[in-house]
Amino acid sequence: MSTRTVRMDAASDATLADLRRRTGLSISEVMRRGLRAYERELNSDITRRPYEVYKSLGLPGEGGHAVAPAAKAKEAVAEIIRKKHGR
Repeated sequence: MSTRTVRMDAASDATLADLRRRTGLSISEVMRRGLRAYERELNSDITRRPYEVYKSLGLPGEGGHAVAPAAKAKEAVAEIIRKKHGR
């Protein structure tokens, strides 16, 4: 087993302290569980096919319904996603 040094901002440190207080787990165990949870999250995202990702964006139409000129496509997609998620 190895030892690591991790730098955290104040918010992350407060979250870690809260998790330790609520669970009674050690810092090491909280970190291990967090890493495993993050790995599971990434693995579940990897199994999605590109078309599934595209459909989840909720972009309008089946093609031929441009919402912006190609030169501004990235900004238009970002705006649609922001609107969909209320940001």
